[in-house]
Amino acid sequence: MISEWSTAAGRTLRAVRSTSAPLTYGLIALCCLLFVLGPASGLTPAYGSGDALAAAQRAYFRHWGVVPAELFHRPAREALTPATALFVHGSWVHLLGNMLFLFVFGAMTEERMGRVEFTLFYTGCGYLALLGYAVANAGSEQSLVGASGAISAVLGAFLYLFPRARVTSLLPFLLFLPLRFPAWVVLPFWAAVQWAAAEQASDGPGVAYLAHLVGFGLGFLYAWVRYGRGTRVKCTAAPAPEGENQP
Repeated sequence: MISEWSTAAGRTLRAVRSTSAPLTYGLIALCCLLFVLGPASGLTPAYGSGDALAAAQRAYFRHWGVVPAELFHRPAREALTPATALFVHGSWVHLLGNMLFLFVFGAMTEERMGRVEFTLFYTGCGYLALLGYAVANAGSEQSLVGASGAISAVLGAFLYLFPRARVTSLLPFLLFLPLRFPAWVVLPFWAAVQWAAAEQASDGPGVAYLAHLVGFGLGFLYAWVRYGRGTRVKCTAAPAPEGENQP
């Protein structure tokens, strides 16, 4: 069994290294692996079931996620949680929604930025997005986990770098028909949806729409400052869905 896992891991590592966007695919693989091994997936017998599993999930999210009240009351101990929370997801829907967006938009953004810059960009913007949400909800005791802040930054950078790239969107009010739109239509529409949802989320934390907005804004601003007007790329992107699930 151990040798089989080792062989599979070796093949995955070689496949990631051979791609043009190894960091994007590596992040996807890492998030999926951590989720499957953690209590949120429900696949690891060591965490038990029923009430024991629920208790393990709460403890796991509290340990690795951002708890705004603790972040500011015990900053020395909790300072790393906005980074560790980027690799923790709360459910299968949460994980798959985030990873799909990262898969579609991350590869082209990484190719444009380069591996090192993309890594620093992803983690830095993700950290600041979760920190921004924590500042706005400083008294909250609810754990915040997920890569949405970082992925939203990727969307913002993608919008600036590839505004004419066409993506496929599934719009519910059009019976989920797949339609292709340029990124400058799809991504601002997505940001507007996040803004409207954040405006209505007035009774405490839930889905971290504010972290999405902070990340999106940081990503767009970074690309604008870093690359300037003359570096936009005209190309056609792979299909992408419309919408996003929780932080």
